[in-house]
Amino acid sequence: MRPDARAWFQHRTTSATSLAAIDPAALLRAKRRGGHRVSVVLPARNEEATVGRLVADLHERWVRRVPLVDELVVVDSDSTDGTAEVARGAGADVVATTEILPGHGTRPGKGEALWKSLAATTGDLVVFLDADLLGDVAHYVPGLLGPLLADPQVRYVKGCYTRPLEVDGTTVPAGGGRVTELTARPLLNALWPELAGFVQPLGGEYAGRRSALEQVPFVSAYGVEVGLLIDLLQLGGLSTLAQVDLGVRRHTSQSQEALGAMAGQVVSTVLARAGNRRATSGLLTQFRHDGAGFVPRSSTVAVDERPPMATVAEYRSLQADMVS
Repeated sequence: MRPDARAWFQHRTTSATSLAAIDPAALLRAKRRGGHRVSVVLPARNEEATVGRLVADLHERWVRRVPLVDELVVVDSDSTDGTAEVARGAGADVVATTEILPGHGTRPGKGEALWKSLAATTGDLVVFLDADLLGDVAHYVPGLLGPLLADPQVRYVKGCYTRPLEVDGTTVPAGGGRVTELTARPLLNALWPELAGFVQPLGGEYAGRRSALEQVPFVSAYGVEVGLLIDLLQLGGLSTLAQVDLGVRRHTSQSQEALGAMAGQVVSTVLARAGNRRATSGLLTQFRHDGAGFVPRSSTVAVDERPPMATVAEYRSLQADMVS
């Protein structure tokens, strides 16, 4: 690791692995002193099985008991199950991507939900959590907010954690994050070595200041996390970024084929930001064996991204209405 990355890692990495390691009352005081408003966003597509418990826990702890969160919003991306109903019943405000900035249409992908969430929330501090998290993760919200509330220089905080992987009934304690280890980390170390200190560059739990998030584009698909990390580095420099150790992250595992498609999107996003847009074909070909032979299947992994929200006229109008 380069000296600058090592120094950043030592200075900008904090720990909040459980509620016992956090002082919610102190965070609430810091929030009130700074006059902050906090929005928590969960992008969701067909997460009926997990979103209800997660929302209910967050609402109970950080809306009702300790009013650290002002908005708890689930952004529903064309779910075909009961995601919206379950989330709403558990205490979240639910909005569909099709209802946000309708004049801009809707694109598939997690990044689209994250981008549109900026126009559906009002907090100056925004926390993003995946909707398929398992186990007790209530400390994630205060953990991610901590560096933002403690240091005005920090604009963006990434969560890091160990990621157990269950394969055929066997759990590998730190076997998750395969796309990170085999794709994202080697690329970032080669092209942006100052980012080598990030443990989970593709992790779905992070928080940022609206003033920074609205200044960068959002990749519509699974390249959104690595795109944000690179773009926010270029926007404010390494000193404006931080990470917090949140302990353990459990979630539903993806198939190898799905992980391959995610990796393709990550590669396209990274290469586009490295100035190699022409070097990517925009397609990923994978193979399945049907018993008789290999069958190719191609999917699109080209970079499709939304512009910085601050450049969208409708968003600027919404912000002006809030001020007035």
